[in-house]
Amino acid sequence: MSEAWIIDAVRSPRGGGKQGVGKLSHVHPQRILAQRPTPLRERAGCAPADVEDVIMGNNSGVGDHAMDIARMATLDAGWPTSVPGVTLHRFCGSGQQAVNVAAMSILSGQQDLLVAGGVESMSRPAPMSVDGFTANNAHLYAQYPLIPQGISADLIATLEGFTREDCDKLAVESQRRAAEAIDAGRFKRSVVPIYNDDGTLALDHDEHPRPGTTLESLAGLTPSFAKMGIMTPPNDTRTYDDICKAVYPQVTEMNHVHHAGNSSGVVDGASALVLASPEYAKAHGLRPRARIVQPATAGAEPGIMLTAPAPATQIALKKA
Repeated sequence: MSEAWIIDAVRSPRGGGKQGVGKLSHVHPQRILAQRPTPLRERAGCAPADVEDVIMGNNSGVGDHAMDIARMATLDAGWPTSVPGVTLHRFCGSGQQAVNVAAMSILSGQQDLLVAGGVESMSRPAPMSVDGFTANNAHLYAQYPLIPQGISADLIATLEGFTREDCDKLAVESQRRAAEAIDAGRFKRSVVPIYNDDGTLALDHDEHPRPGTTLESLAGLTPSFAKMGIMTPPNDTRTYDDICKAVYPQVTEMNHVHHAGNSSGVVDGASALVLASPEYAKAHGLRPRARIVQPATAGAEPGIMLTAPAPATQIALKKA
């Protein structure tokens, strides 16, 4: 098999990821995910019983996200009990990894029809570890002292020379593009409403965008991770900033540039894609929207943690 076809894709609106504030925070993440397959199935035109697996990514895996949420949501959606489900965890790349695995299954000729995507309700947080960012493994921490992701983002900015103004300009442009896309209705096909259990509407639009964001409005925001940078993690005598300097000796001073207005959003939501082999799609009259030729993954130094997409892209291009 040379390709895996994406037949269709839907996602929930992105609800604000704070308990009691976001309009999806009261909806169980299984219910958010369970409401994705039905409109996807109806639009794609595939029979649920033909789906050979539902693969979902999730970064939590505990609490309301536990118990193999992919399988639980598939049952909650009323799909045949013969349709299995499996949940994958690759931190923030979990949803993309789920799609990669589904594509690889098709590319290898093992399966012909799968649903893949991801779910996360950040309003229902789970502690990353019992003892700070140590992975609960002192031997590992001695080799790779893990740091919060926001500190990692500031470390990248420091190493690459990105200024606060650079990041704020990108944030303003991102908000402008989002507002333009929303006003033009470009998300109407992909964003599917989420309903409460009583049938009333919970949310039908993204809560996270902030139209009208300006450089002036962002200039007054305090860096989110500066105070965290001078904190000392448990069982360590160094601050998080000092750990960065130890791993990257070329850094003499951390430049904390990220804040609430130029960082990634804290949201609740779910997504799902139907992937099929070209043979299955042609036999059932399914029209593809895109094709996957070559997935790839890569690792990076654990402290900086956010730079691996670039080498992964290089691997994919080389293999393709």
